Formats: sequence, structure tokens, C-alpha cells
Amino acid sequence: MTGVEVTVEGLSKSFGRANIWSDVTLTLPPGEVSVLLGPSGTGKSVFLKTLIGLLKPEKGSIVIHDTDLVKCSESRLYELRKLFGVLFQDGALFGSMNLFDNIAFPLREHTKKSEQQIKDIVAEKMEMVGLTGDERKLPGEISGGMRKRAGLARALVLDPEIILFDEPDSGLDPVRTAYLNQLIIDLNALTDSTFLIVTHDINTAQTVPDNIGMLYRKHLAMFGPREVLLTSDDPVVSQFLNGRRQGPIGMSEEKDTAQAAREMAEVEELSGLPPLKPQLEATKGLPERAAVRRRQERVERLMPTLPYAAQQAIRESQAGQPAMAGAGARPQAVGASPYGRPAPSQAQTQTQQFTRPVAPPAPPAPPVAPPQPGVFDEYDQGYGGGGPSSGPGNQPPPSGPGRHRPSR
Repeated sequence: MTGVEVTVEGLSKSFGRANIWSDVTLTLPPGEVSVLLGPSGTGKSVFLKTLIGLLKPEKGSIVIHDTDLVKCSESRLYELRKLFGVLFQDGALFGSMNLFDNIAFPLREHTKKSEQQIKDIVAEKMEMVGLTGDERKLPGEISGGMRKRAGLARALVLDPEIILFDEPDSGLDPVRTAYLNQLIIDLNALTDSTFLIVTHDINTAQTVPDNIGMLYRKHLAMFGPREVLLTSDDPVVSQFLNGRRQGPIGMSEEKDTAQAAREMAEVEELSGLPPLKPQLEATKGLPERAAVRRRQERVERLMPTLPYAAQQAIRESQAGQPAMAGAGARPQAVGASPYGRPAPSQAQTQTQQFTRPVAPPAPPAPPVAPPQPGVFDEYDQGYGGGGPSSGPGNQPPPSGPGRHRPSR
């Protein structure tokens, strides 16, 4: 079953007087893998719980199949939740049940299938995640990686259109994380479901997703194609993806502006981003990910609207050249907006996996003017287009399925 588009508009969540994030707007493209990054404590897990209806936002909408989960009835919300599969950080398995019964639980709870049907479905999902033969083991008798895979099998038994991963790499060593990342790509190739992954793992962010978003300073600072974030010269992105202390992000999320400026001035040699790594491909023998063709067409239409560094990275990968992060990007002055230049679309590309010939790279587009100091620049978080821009003097959105929210 093909994944469904999820449209989030103006979502805000608080606990009492503590605001978690405000005005979060994005659209998850159907069938694609998206990743949500951000410093600890920025509300990424809260966003997942809000998305599935476990938490109620103060404002905004979450639209799936033309239904707003925020305003719909409890009975309708109950039905829509069946579209979701969720892998929690610890797997969230019942300790007194063996793996078979854990994975069968949603089928017994939400369907009227016979035990033979349930047995067949559970066997299929356990085979998908590599747990065949472990049906009778208890969660306490297996490793953390196996518990993750069992939790993933349980998330898959209802054939969800949307699968949410809450820090799937948490507690796993780099080798197990690499296996899990490949499993996620393979499952996307098999199911064509819409995936959203919350993670802190930099390698996962660089190699798995089609789209990347970043929560910072109580809002969604960026969301768009992986090339946009991975080639951005934004100091917040650079600090996060390099995993270093120097930069705007501090222990309590945000540093004093003067301190951040001093650190950046002292470590100019650390500026920039790691090389742009190729995206993982499905294991040989599995179907090609259907999202590749959809992304290819979208990115080709939206290429002129992307930041110059992202355009160059895409064209270099199309030409078979090594794409270096930040290539062609201009340095950003200290004191400029911490969000980088705007990217007016949520298009995604996986140019390393294009299945049809690509024409020779066109001449690069003219450089995009850098943001002015003190101006908040934001990627519009829409993928499907539509929605009027607010405020006087805003430019109309570009043609095509992407849209752009001007600086405000």
C-alpha cells in the first residue's frame, strides 16, 4: 500500500506555560523517508506523539485523507490511528509476552482475523525484520537490537501507510545502527509507506532520508530535500552535523549570542560541513524504491528554486562527480540569521539512484543573495503547494508542487 501525504499546518504545542514549539508547518511527501533532527529537548518526540493524536496541540491542523486529526471525532481519530505504525525508542514490548504475541497484539486488538491469518501475518513480518525462529523468546531474553526489530515488526502488522520511528538508533552500537538503517530503506522499498524518523545519529541523517527537517529555537527552522540541509552554510546546521561544541547551540539549546560569535571567530577553520554522502539504496534483489522516480521528477521541476549549493551538489551527483557539502556556498557573516538562506520547496532528490539517463549538467544558476542580518529566513514546510503567503510585499509561490514562505 502506497504511503499517504501528511500535511501539518501552523501546529503549536505547550505544556502549561512552557512552549515546546510553535507554527510548525510541513508536508511529508507520500512514500518518502523523512528525518527530523534537532538538539535534545526541542520536542521531536512530542511532535511524533502529537502527529498520531496522543497529544493535543493548542493550534494548527494535521490533515490525512482530507481529515483534520486535531478537530475530528474520537471515533474517527481511532480509525485514523490504524494508518500509523510506531517504533518507540525502547521497542515498548510487553515483557510478559513472547515475541509472537507481542507482534500479534495489534491484529488481535484491532481486527477480526482468525488465528491462522494472524499466524501467517506475524510470520511474514518477522521474516521481513530477520526474526524468524525467535517467536517464543521473551523480550528479556534478546538483545536491544532484536527488541527494536520486534517492535518494528509489530508496527508493520496492520500494513500502515505511515510509519514513525522515535530514535530507532537509541541504545544501539554503530554496526547495529547501520543494519537498522538498511532495514528501514529495504522496508520502504517493499511497502512504499511514508516514513518519519526522529534521530540524533549524524550518519543516519546523512545517508537514509529523502527529506530532512530541523527543530531549533521552538520552531521548525528547516524542512526540505536532503541536499538543501546537507549543503547549507547555516552555523546551526554546520555545528549539529559536525557534532562540535563551537556554535550557536549550547547545553541548554541556545548560547548567548556574543559567546557564540566569539567561538565561531576562534574556530573558522572548523566551518563547513562533512562531505555529502550518497544515500542508501535498497538491498540488491528488492524492488527499487518507487519514491525515486517521484522525487526525480519533482526535483527537476524545482531545481531553479533551490539554494545554489544544493543545485551544485545535485548536478555533481547527476554527472557522477563527488558532491562536497557546502560547495559553492558563500560564507555567512557572524550575526546573520541562524537559519540560512530560504529554500522554497520541500522537493527531495536521490540522484545517486536515478534509474533513467540524465542529461549533461546545465550551467549553474546564479548565486542566491545571502540573507540580511537579523532577518528570519524559513523554508516553507509545504510539499503539496497552496496556501497564501501572509504579509504585504510577499512574492507569489513558484510554479510546481513546492511552495515558498518568504522571510518574515
